[in-house]
Amino acid sequence: MHKAIAGGDTVLKTVRNPESLLRNAVLAMPAAVIAALAVLCPAPILAEKPSPAAQAGPQEAARCAIPDHSQHAAACESRGPLIVIGFMGGRVHADNFAHGEARLARDLDQRYPDTVRAFTFANHDEHRALRTLLQLLGNAKDGRLSDSEKNAARIVLFGHSWGASEAIQFARELDQRGIPVLLTVQVDSVEKSGEDDAAIPSNVREAVNFYQTEGLLHGRASIQAIDPKRTTILGSYESNYRVNHVSCSGYSWYARAFMHSHIEIENDDTVWDKIETLIVARSCAPPPDHSLIACAAE
Repeated sequence: MHKAIAGGDTVLKTVRNPESLLRNAVLAMPAAVIAALAVLCPAPILAEKPSPAAQAGPQEAARCAIPDHSQHAAACESRGPLIVIGFMGGRVHADNFAHGEARLARDLDQRYPDTVRAFTFANHDEHRALRTLLQLLGNAKDGRLSDSEKNAARIVLFGHSWGASEAIQFARELDQRGIPVLLTVQVDSVEKSGEDDAAIPSNVREAVNFYQTEGLLHGRASIQAIDPKRTTILGSYESNYRVNHVSCSGYSWYARAFMHSHIEIENDDTVWDKIETLIVARSCAPPPDHSLIACAAE
């Protein structure tokens, strides 16, 4: 059963990039003014197929990133399930299944109950996420982990928008505690105030970034490893929704009017299928049926 850790709304914080003032001005506009300007999302249609260039990028990343399951299954079976923690974007509650983050965690739990434990949290609930993780990893009531418990940790972190920024901040918190992370996944990452979503901490083994560049609100186009010898950046891959749109069903009129492409990538099944493939490859489960890429020899 999917564990969605719900939380209340967060107060909007300024993102540290050149467009932050414009973005916040739009978000602060009176509702009556915004309503007069709103252009609603088109009727739901099939998710766009990635352009050849965009499609090639994630395929190459996944081909290099997906290990041979037969070679690593025996080793990982001696440890606990893969722990997957996702952070929601914006002011979204963790149990809102209109959003791709919540659906991915739910699907991972349902499809791989013996090998994956997936959770979602609101992006301001990092303390609750940490308590949950420490309880899963160790036996001590005070949350202290032994060296063996830290070394046995198998963790994937992901998120969209502010949630992507929080995923990297959470990885940084785990780094301070000596806890390794197998993979971080950022989807249209928007940096939260006081955080740095571009620099991947050295406790992360691999990191990948998905983004789009349209509209007032869009994610960062690149990420870097603090220590390239310890962290492999699998790549940053752009999605484009200028021609073929993704359904915005279930999102607020506000988001559909002013964050259109930002929520299209969040609702793009082709992106989340790639992410699921990358996550499952780091578990003891066989690859998902819908996997778009096989880890084949070059």
